Amino acid sequence: MSSNIVVPEMGESIVDARIAKWLKQEGDAVSVGEPLVELETDKVDVEVSAPQSGVLSKIAHATGADVKIGDVLGIVSEGKGQRAEGKGKDAATAEAPAKAAVAATPAARRLARQEDVDLSKVKSEGPRVTPDDVKSAKPAKPEARTEPAKPTPQPSTVPTSKPRTHVPTSSESERTEERIRMSRRRATIARRLVEAQATAAMLTTFNEVDMTAVMQLRERRKEAFKERHGVSLGLSSFFVKAAIGALREFPRLNAEIQGDEMVLKHYYDIGIAVGSEEGLVVPVLRDADRLSFAGIEQGVRDFAARAKDGTLTLDDLRGGTFTITNGGVFGSLMSTPILNPPQVGILGLHAIKDRPAAVDGHIELRPLMYTALTYDHRIVDGSEAVRFLVRVKELVEDPAQMLIEG
Repeated sequence: MSSNIVVPEMGESIVDARIAKWLKQEGDAVSVGEPLVELETDKVDVEVSAPQSGVLSKIAHATGADVKIGDVLGIVSEGKGQRAEGKGKDAATAEAPAKAAVAATPAARRLARQEDVDLSKVKSEGPRVTPDDVKSAKPAKPEARTEPAKPTPQPSTVPTSKPRTHVPTSSESERTEERIRMSRRRATIARRLVEAQATAAMLTTFNEVDMTAVMQLRERRKEAFKERHGVSLGLSSFFVKAAIGALREFPRLNAEIQGDEMVLKHYYDIGIAVGSEEGLVVPVLRDADRLSFAGIEQGVRDFAARAKDGTLTLDDLRGGTFTITNGGVFGSLMSTPILNPPQVGILGLHAIKDRPAAVDGHIELRPLMYTALTYDHRIVDGSEAVRFLVRVKELVEDPAQMLIEG
C-alpha cells in the first residue's frame, strides 16, 4: 500500500509554496510522522511529514520547485528502504525514529545540516530546538597551528629571461558578482509592495511627538514593572494603546475596501512589524484593546523571539486591522511606511533624538520622535489622517489620558 505526500492546506491567502529542501532521498526508509520535506511559503516555513512508515519510493518535485496546495510531492510505499550503507537494518531503523523524535524548527534543521550538527544531541530549554540552540551546540573550531617562519631565500644574482606575470589590481580582483535566487518570502514581499503602490492611493502625513512624559514614566516604573510582570516596559505598549484610542475616533483607518464597500472593523487586531532573516514579518496582537501594557509588551517580545527562531505560525500572521512599524530600532530618523494590504493605515515610529523645542516660551532640549502615518486616500480623507496622528501625539505626550479614557 502506498500513500501520497501532498502539499497541505496552510491557511489564509497561501495557495502555493516552494520546496526548500528534501530531508530524505528516494529509497530512504522513513517512519510515520518523520519530516520528509521543508516547504517555504510566503509567511512561514512548513515541514511535511511521512503519512506512513515505509520507503520514500518517489520524489515528484525537486528542491527549488514551486508547488500548489494539493500537489503530490512524492510517494511513500511499503518496504524497508535501501539506503543504509555501512549500517545494519536495525541501526538504520532506530536512527530514523530518533531523528524524527527531535522537535526542531525548520530553520534549526537547516542550520544543523549546514553546520553538520546532530540534532539529537542538541539541548534546548524550549519545546523545540531553535537556531540559537544549534549554534550553542556547534563545536568550536580548533585554533590554527602556527608554523615556524621559514628563512627568506636570498635573491639570485643570475639574470633570467622569465616573463613577468600580470598581477591584478585591487579594482580588478574586487569586481565580482553573485547570483542568488530570492526566497519565496522575499519574492512575495517584493510583489506585495509593488501591488500596494499600484492598487492603493497612498499618502503619508508626519508629526513630531515629545517623548518626555513617556521616558520619565518608564524611568520611574521600569524596575517595579519588570519585577511584577517579568518584561521591560518599552515603547510598544504606549503606541499600541494610543493607536487604538485614535482608531476608535477615526474608524475608517481600521477598515478595508471590498469592491465598492468599506468594511469597518470594530475590533483591534494590531500587526507589529518585526525583522527576521527572511525579511519583515507582521505577527498580529489579537484584540489588542483588551490587553494590558504588560500583555502587549509580552506579546511583542514573544513575536520578536519567535521571528528570530523561525517559530511563528500562520495563525500568528493572518489578518490584522492596522499595523505599527518601528524603523527607529535600526536608527531611522524618518521614513514613509508602505501599507500592508488590505489594511488602509500603518503607523511608522522612528528614532528618539534630543532636539531643541519651544516649551512655555523658552528653548529646551527634548527627546523627540518623528511619526508617520501612511493611509489609503480612497477611503481616508487627509483631514482624518492628520487628526488621527495628532490624537496619537496627544495620547503619547500625556499617557495618563490612556488610563483615564481606557
